[in-house]
Amino acid sequence: MSDYRIESDTIGEVKIPATALWGAQTERSRNNFPTGEKMPLEIIKALLQIKKAAAIANKELKNIDGAKADLIVEAIDTLLALDDEDLRKDFPLVVYQTGSGTQTNMNVNEVVAHQAGKLNADIEILPNDDVNKGQSSNDIFPTAMNITAAKAVSRLEDSTQHLIDELKVKQEKYWKTVKIGRTHLQDATPLTFGQEVSGWASALEHDLDYLKTLGKTLSELAMGGTAVGTGLNAAPGFAGIIADKMGELYGLHFTADTNKFYGLAHHSGLNVVHGAIKTLAADLMKIANDVRFLASGPRAGYGELNIPANEPGSSIMPGKVNPTQAEAITMAAVRVMGNDVVVDMASSQGNFEMNVYKPVLISAFLESAELLEGTMRGFADKMIHGLSVNSDRMEELVDRSLMTVTALSPHIGYHESATIAQEALAEGTNLKEAALKSGLLTEEQYDAWVIPINMTNIDQK
Repeated sequence: MSDYRIESDTIGEVKIPATALWGAQTERSRNNFPTGEKMPLEIIKALLQIKKAAAIANKELKNIDGAKADLIVEAIDTLLALDDEDLRKDFPLVVYQTGSGTQTNMNVNEVVAHQAGKLNADIEILPNDDVNKGQSSNDIFPTAMNITAAKAVSRLEDSTQHLIDELKVKQEKYWKTVKIGRTHLQDATPLTFGQEVSGWASALEHDLDYLKTLGKTLSELAMGGTAVGTGLNAAPGFAGIIADKMGELYGLHFTADTNKFYGLAHHSGLNVVHGAIKTLAADLMKIANDVRFLASGPRAGYGELNIPANEPGSSIMPGKVNPTQAEAITMAAVRVMGNDVVVDMASSQGNFEMNVYKPVLISAFLESAELLEGTMRGFADKMIHGLSVNSDRMEELVDRSLMTVTALSPHIGYHESATIAQEALAEGTNLKEAALKSGLLTEEQYDAWVIPINMTNIDQK
């Protein structure tokens, strides 16, 4: 038997691997665009689900023979039942192809048609006329983009909430553990570690709210716009049925009641939501940096936090422990920030009736969501969960700090308090010694006024 078979398309004949389920257009793309990562399987699966819904919709609307529709559905179900490794074998195309995603859409059409032929050779299923009926790459691909993005954001929201929950545990546990505050990387007045953690948790709660608020724009599907937004060759009601079925399948709200000219040519929703993902990345960068700097040491750094020892930290230095989860999540954050430029630029490339940067836009978007989802869970479970405070070190640094002098300011004035702090620094003494030496207050007054826990306003929780 030959290793190849010959198929033809509107351009001519193409030699295709004999066992491949794809057809001529997929093979042309495979040879013309060999560079870069493969199209995300999330997109492939979404396209399969949309085409399944399209076959059902076309059947309901009597726009396709019922037996054909049923066979298309059966073929798609057998493909969706495959594990990712087996599914990938027949979807070999890369992100860097035509900007509409047409070749991936045709890859799906061809595979479904060939799979249908394997199941029942007596019913002819054509990639364009049957599997793609009522559709265009120009509306089905952006529909798949929004669906996969909405799913990814939903998972990201869950991961964000998980990290918030872990932070809240530490917030409660260390609500009254006093430590020195720092502003401009210099000593400041005291706060508690629980208060500090509450700021981290609040930042993520705001980010979660941004995602939920802005994520609603991803519910708008371009389905039904076909080639340029006019809906040519799509039956009335077709897109609405698909939107309803996608909502039932994914447990999310989707609507086809949208402006199709916008849906094909603009990806503002993906752009603005990725902006919220970038904001989340920025806050995660800040939080992870705070954790790893406060845990620096254990003896030659801040040393205020103890981090879990998840793996050996050095190939040459025995016993070293590194903040690897913080390093992973900050690297992910950097990647997300870079991806935001990609999404922003790609979103701007809506030439006339269609944006032609769709594949790279959704690839960058999905990568960002996946990276933060995974690294946040690792950070929550393998860093924050096992985090503890070095209370002795915190107390030592509070005692050595000069900024507790701020508590004296209402009693003896700002200028005199500053003079005491400067004197202590110059002479290498502690604040109490310098304060008593000034003669401006008694020891009893100092002890009554300079109480670090009182300086945190801890009761104003």
